[in-house]
Amino acid sequence: MTLNKMKRLLFLAFAIIAGFGCSQAQTTPNTIAPYKIMTTKDQTATAADLPKNKPVILIYFAPDCPHCQKLIRDMKPDMDKFKKFEIVMITFTDIRMVKTFESDYGLTKYPNFILGTEGYTYTVQRYYQLKHTPYVAIYGKNGKLLKAFENQPEVKDILAVTSKV
Repeated sequence: MTLNKMKRLLFLAFAIIAGFGCSQAQTTPNTIAPYKIMTTKDQTATAADLPKNKPVILIYFAPDCPHCQKLIRDMKPDMDKFKKFEIVMITFTDIRMVKTFESDYGLTKYPNFILGTEGYTYTVQRYYQLKHTPYVAIYGKNGKLLKAFENQPEVKDILAVTSKV
């Protein structure tokens, strides 16, 4: 085998290994993040506190993120379609910003919405390896991941998944 062929073969092997490594790093975990948040009701909430056998939508957001604000505005006309879900909205920002967001978007009237901050622990960010907000993960009644959206999804795409639960 010539030196040139060996170099190409070695390069191909490294490319395959590197590609596999990158694809593995972006895999979304199959279960919900082990979060611990301070809610807008000044209570601590964790994933263990979620109701059993109830599907969950986790939204990682930033209150000042225009895409996050648009997502909630776009969800508003379809809020009745999300009633069977526990919706947990988590951020890293100050709780005052979260309370303002909740108030500004009228989310206090939806008892299935839990908003809170993980503060500077970044547990959820690291768990999902987040790079953008909003991040949306939808879990079935069994707690297993149905679909994750790493970039701002359209509400119709979320509803396409939730309508099957």
